[in-house]
Amino acid sequence: MSEIEPIKRRRAVYLLPNLFTTGGMFAGFYAIIAASQHKFEHACVAIFIAAILDGLDGRVARLTNTQSEFGVQYDSLADLVSFGMAPALLIYHWSLVHMQLDGKSFGKLGWSIAFLYAACAALRLARFNSQVAVVDKRWFIGLASPAAAAVISSFVWVCFDAGWPGADIRYVALGLTAVVGLLMVSNIRYSSFKGSGKGPQSDRVPVYMPILLILAIIALVINQPNTLLFVFGLYALSGPAIWVLKKVGISKK
Repeated sequence: MSEIEPIKRRRAVYLLPNLFTTGGMFAGFYAIIAASQHKFEHACVAIFIAAILDGLDGRVARLTNTQSEFGVQYDSLADLVSFGMAPALLIYHWSLVHMQLDGKSFGKLGWSIAFLYAACAALRLARFNSQVAVVDKRWFIGLASPAAAAVISSFVWVCFDAGWPGADIRYVALGLTAVVGLLMVSNIRYSSFKGSGKGPQSDRVPVYMPILLILAIIALVINQPNTLLFVFGLYALSGPAIWVLKKVGISKK
């Protein structure tokens, strides 16, 4: 009896991080359904819930020492649903579908750019999995798919909340979707806000992060969509900005 109980307990613990992953995938799947029914605000909120659960599953796995190759692969498949398909279909149903107002060819361009975003998310996740053991954990190579999804969904949320029809700003949505998608597969480095990437320090964050987190929470209480768009839009721009500064010799990071 004493030999069987630890095995059962360990198998049960392995379920915990995967339950968070499943919850995130469910939120992403719900976002797709909500977007197809024109419940755009619900879809945006669901994508952010998926992002929160995605951030928790890995930490839960490390805290309970239940990391596994299965968990890594399952997490990537869930991320493709939540941060690849869901944002692409959200911005398509809200705005890009209206590209057909300018002609049949433009209509095809609309869904093609939505597919480009989803494909870039898949490529980003595949590259991350193949390089996870060799890259410096302080940096992401390319914009992380949850951050990309946050930019798209917060943009839709802000516009929807302000009463701006997606049809009226379809070209802005088209350009944003293409740029964010390409940033995911770029070689531009983004800060992961982690420590040295070695040993126990790999999950540590800079001392200023708790202060920024408190300020972000206060701003979220005041206005959620605008705060999210500002934070994640700024993060998406930080990579290209640092790259440009490095090219002109101002930054050495």
